[in-house]
Amino acid sequence: MYAYIKGTVKMIESNYIVLDNNGIGYLIYTPNPYSFDIDSDYIIYIYQNVKEDELSLYGFKTKEEKDLFLKLIEVKGLGCKMALPIIATGSISGIIDAIERENILYLKKFPKIGDKVARQIILDLKGKLNTNGIVETKTNDELIEVLKGLGYKTSDILKVVRQVDTNLSIEDQIKEALKLFLK
Repeated sequence: MYAYIKGTVKMIESNYIVLDNNGIGYLIYTPNPYSFDIDSDYIIYIYQNVKEDELSLYGFKTKEEKDLFLKLIEVKGLGCKMALPIIATGSISGIIDAIERENILYLKKFPKIGDKVARQIILDLKGKLNTNGIVETKTNDELIEVLKGLGYKTSDILKVVRQVDTNLSIEDQIKEALKLFLK
């Protein structure tokens, strides 16, 4: 898993850039490739998408863009290729505001986002984002990571984590979450 790659942009195409790092050219899908300049150095925040038949890198200029992207791809029915244009065509604060205000019309303006997916985005993310696209401290990120490591699905984890008392130690939070999974 990559956190970021620092390198020089050598090629720009309609939906990706090629970033040279020590003689290796990484093809990175980005929200807006034309916001980069050829032969300029950048730090690109990376998400590595691994599928059965594909290995892809998605890159972002800011950590906030990456964090919002990661939240969007957790939404049922919304994959990387549908989330990328949302990041590209809307401001982070505009997207979060639309989710918080349940503005379905705004969300439906994005490519491939219909009424059903827009409603699912609102259902899954409303109240969970702040203006930086990062999850509020209402949920415990460490607990979520531990449960992911144990093999639970993100959607199931988010339902359980809401019910766990965040005032407990992390060990007790894990025990409580596991008990909730068994119910």
